[in-house]
Formats: sequence, C-alpha cells, structure tokens
Amino acid sequence: MHQTSFFSIVIPTYNRSERLASCLKAIAEVNYPRDSFEVIVVDDGSKKPLDAVVEPFKSEIQITLLRQENAGPAAARNYGAANARGEFLAFTDDDCQPTADWLTQFAASFVDAPQAMLGGKTINALANNPFSTASQKLIDYLYEYYNPAKGKEAFFASNNIAMPTANFRALDGFDVSFPLAAAEDRDFCDRWNQTYPMVYVPQAQIQHYHQLSFTSFWKQHFGYGRGAFCFHQIRSQRGAKEIEVEPISFYLDLLSYPLSQTLRQPKLLISGLFFLSQLANVAGFYWERINSKFA
Repeated sequence: MHQTSFFSIVIPTYNRSERLASCLKAIAEVNYPRDSFEVIVVDDGSKKPLDAVVEPFKSEIQITLLRQENAGPAAARNYGAANARGEFLAFTDDDCQPTADWLTQFAASFVDAPQAMLGGKTINALANNPFSTASQKLIDYLYEYYNPAKGKEAFFASNNIAMPTANFRALDGFDVSFPLAAAEDRDFCDRWNQTYPMVYVPQAQIQHYHQLSFTSFWKQHFGYGRGAFCFHQIRSQRGAKEIEVEPISFYLDLLSYPLSQTLRQPKLLISGLFFLSQLANVAGFYWERINSKFA
C-alpha cells in the first residue's frame, strides 16, 4: 500500500444545494493527487436538480452525480458505495468541509491499519451557536468514552469516516431499515466492531456547519433516542449480546465534560444543553417504544 491509494468520497445530500457547493469546493482544494480520488454525490430526492451545483467541479475533480427517490442518508451512502471504484471509501456530509490534508491523513493511517475503519475529528464551525457547540461536544465526549483503550468498542459518526470498500460491502453497508436518520451509524459500527478494527485519526479533520436552534436541537436528540430504541431492537433480532447499561458515572462525567473544555459559550449553558439532550433522548426512546413497528 502507498499513500496515493484510490479513494471514493461518498456524499449524501438532500435539499441543501448551497451547503453541497461549499463541501465540493473544499474537496476540490484537498492536497491529494487528482487521479487518486473520485467524488460520488448521491441526491436523495432533492426538490431541485443538483446538476448545476455539480457541473462546475467536473473540470477540477472526478465527480459523479447519482439520484434516488428519497430514502434517507443510509440508503444514499449504500448507493454511492455500490458505484464506487475506489479501494477505500471516505464518507462525509453535505454540511461538512474537509481540510486540505484530509485524504492524506487517512491514506497514511491505512498503511498501518489496512483493514480498519478510520474515524476523523469533526470540528464545529459554528462556535457562536450554543446548540451546535453542545451537539458537537456531545460527540467529542462519546469519542473519548467509547475507546478501545478503555475497554470499549469504538463509535464513529458517519460524517467523517473511511474504510476499505471490500469490508464495507462484506457487511452489506448501512442498515436501511432504520425509520429515520439516527443510529444507523451506531449500528454499522457495532457490526464492524465484531469483525474489523476501528482506529481514531484526529488529524483527519472536517469543519461541520450544522446550524441548530432550540427546536432543531431537541428534535435531533429526540430522533437519536428513537434511533437508539430501534438499534436495541435490531441488535436483539440478530442475536447480539445485550448492551450493558452505562454506569451513573457516565452521565455525571457527561454533564461535567463542558466544564473542562475551552468554549466561547458559557460552560454551564452547554452543560445544561447536555442535560436537555439526555431528556430528549429518553423521550424519543420511549416514544419509539410505544409507536414503533419494532415494539
């Protein structure tokens, strides 16, 4: 293996043409040989065609636009991966902007871990937004907690990961039976952990432009709770061992985590939003338990 291994970058997108354009602009500026990566944009049934967004980049990078009826990001990622030519897949989202050395960092890490899923570091690009800050800091906490060095199986969010294409296909990609875009990445990591290693590569970074308000923050974490219930049900259906309930120290450390961070927002505010997120999670979990087809 060498550091110019071929990557297929898969980007699911839905009704966010401006964000997609910014994402593609950042990818066009990555410091990686142009003949060693391709970009596959999967339009998940956007209301307006995206040809005008993608066309300007065809002179700069190898790029393909696919379209499907709206089926969610998991199905879109699978569709993109099914059409990928690369030895490795790299997934990001349309509201993300990779740094110039993103692929270089992934490629260097694959030299030592050629069978692994690599998880990069996501940086909140909206540091003045307390809801966006809290959402990303929650992910940061989970990355620190779910760490093989601590005896835990790793978890990586799907907006900044890379892996061998063959291994992704061997696991049949993301499970599209999840009723909404929540926890399908957790499920995929759970299945990956049973067969292949996972390695954190914090040098592989993206900027995340995820604008949140009080309402959308609540809806996001309510959705995560719904997804968590579905994840538990799907795991039990495939005979996986029961997930251990996290100790109370997990939640105490979670609530105190913002106090140890460097933030533009008041730390107690972010800690309060952490608490709100857990309330939303619990509400979503039990809502799904009552209403789900899995119940």
